[in-house]
Amino acid sequence: MRKVGIVGVGEYLPDKILSNLDLEKMVDTSDEWITTRTGIKTRRLVSPNQAASDLAVNAARQALREAGILAADVDLIIVATISPDMQFPSTACFVQRTLGARNAVCFDVSAACAGFVYALVVAQQFIACSTYKNALVIGSEVLSSITDWQDRNTCILFGDGAGAAVLAPVTSGGILSTYLGSDGLLSDLLMLPGGGSRNPTTHQSIDKRLHYIKMRGNELFKLAVKIMTDAAQEALRRAGLECKDIDCVIPHQANTRILLNMAKRLGLPAEKIYLNIDKYGNMSSASTAIALCEAAKSNHIKRGNIVLLDAFGGGLVWGACVIKW
Repeated sequence: MRKVGIVGVGEYLPDKILSNLDLEKMVDTSDEWITTRTGIKTRRLVSPNQAASDLAVNAARQALREAGILAADVDLIIVATISPDMQFPSTACFVQRTLGARNAVCFDVSAACAGFVYALVVAQQFIACSTYKNALVIGSEVLSSITDWQDRNTCILFGDGAGAAVLAPVTSGGILSTYLGSDGLLSDLLMLPGGGSRNPTTHQSIDKRLHYIKMRGNELFKLAVKIMTDAAQEALRRAGLECKDIDCVIPHQANTRILLNMAKRLGLPAEKIYLNIDKYGNMSSASTAIALCEAAKSNHIKRGNIVLLDAFGGGLVWGACVIKW
C-alpha cells in the first residue's frame, strides 16, 4: 500500500459579503445574538451566475498549480457537495469539462458537512492501491441556494465557498489514519426534505418550503461535541498517537462553541483549533477544505506537523483524518 499525502491545496470564496448587520434587516435577529450563539460575523454568497462547479473549478486550479499537475494528467475528481449544480450529471463532471481534465474519472460524494473528509478517504484508497496515481478532491457548496432566508434559526449560519486538495503518493508522512462513521437513526436532525423521490418537487412541496435546509439545532449541538471528540480520539488511536501529539486541528466550522467545547474535552488549548467561522460561517463540505487551505498558506501548519481533520454533518455522518504534513 502506497503512502498518500496532500501535495497541493486551493480555495475560492465569492466576493459578496453578508454581515450580521445585513441579516438584522432581513429577519428578527441581531449581531450580538448571532455572534454569541455561533461565533459568525460574516459569510460569503455567490453572484447570480455562479454554481457549485464554478466555485470548485477556481479552487481546483489553485490546488493543481501548487501541486505542479496539469488538468490533463488528473486521474480522479471527487466533489463533495450537498448543493450540486443539478441532480445529474455530477458536479465533478462539470468540473472536469471546465478544467479540461479529459482523462479523469469523476463522481460526487454526498456526506453533508463531513463530505470533504469522506472524499479524501475515498481518494486515498484508490491511490494507496495503485488504481490511480493522483486525485483532485473538492468540497464546494452554494448553501445560499438551499437556505430559507425567512428562517432566522438557520439563515444566520450558512455561506458559500469551495476548497480543494490534490492527493498523490508521498515517500514519508501523509495520511496516517482515517475514521468514518454514520448513524441513519438520526437522519431527521438535519436534512433537505424536498426535491428527491421521497418528496418530489410539486406546488405543495414548494408551499411547505421543503426545498430548504431543516435543522434541529439544540439536539445537534449536544451530539456534535461528543461525536467530534470521539472521532478525533479514534483517528488518533489508529495512528498510534495521543492528543498531546496534535499540532493543529482543522475542524468543520459549525459553531465556535461546539469547537471550543471539543478542544476542552480533548485537553487541547484553543489556539490549536483553527477557526475561520467568524468570516465565512458554515460552508458544509467546503468548510474543512477551505480551513485546511488557509492554515497551510498562512504557515499555521508547517512541514512535519501532525494535523487532525475532524467533521460531522447530516446523516448523521462523521469523519476524522490524521495527517503528517
